[in-house]
This record gives sequence, structure tokens and C-alpha cells, in this order.
Amino acid sequence: MPRLSISLLGALLGFCLVTAAVGQSDAKVTLTTRSERCANLSHQFDEALETHATATQVTAAKALQRKGNRYCAAKKQAQGIRMLANALKLLGVTPNDPVQ
Repeated sequence: MPRLSISLLGALLGFCLVTAAVGQSDAKVTLTTRSERCANLSHQFDEALETHATATQVTAAKALQRKGNRYCAAKKQAQGIRMLANALKLLGVTPNDPVQ
């Protein structure tokens, strides 16, 4: 009798996990690749540069942008994203984060 209840409980648990996985797959999830993130941050920097051209750290921010773009082009997107985010922060702009 205990073996029957344990196997029944295992089957029920497996069924619940399968239905939960199927239910979650219906939700739309938009993930941004690192390459897309590089492009988005670079575009955001260009826009921020137009509105924050009088910031005291413009030269340093432009240098970070160039370095970030080089990292992104060299397939080192994680470093490039950090550089671009820091460049935006120097301009006083909060980098847009993708919804995850």
C-alpha cells in the first residue's frame, strides 16, 4: 500500500510539473542579446549627448563610448555594456535596462 501511494504521489507531482511548464511557455518573454544591448546603449548615448552636451564630463564620456563600442565590436559585449553604461552615467543619464 505505501508503494502505491508513493508512486501515485510521484505521478501526480510529475503531471503538475509538466502542466506548469506548459503554462509558462505561453507567456511572451522578450530577451535582449548582448549585441542588441550594446546597440541600444550606444543609441541612448547619442541621444543623451544632444540633450546633455553641456555636462562637465562630456570628453570622458565620449572616450568611454568609443571604448565601449570597440569592446562590443570585438565580441566583448559585457565589457562594452559596462563602458557604455558608465559613459551615460557621466552625462547624468540612467542607462535603460531591458525588462528581464
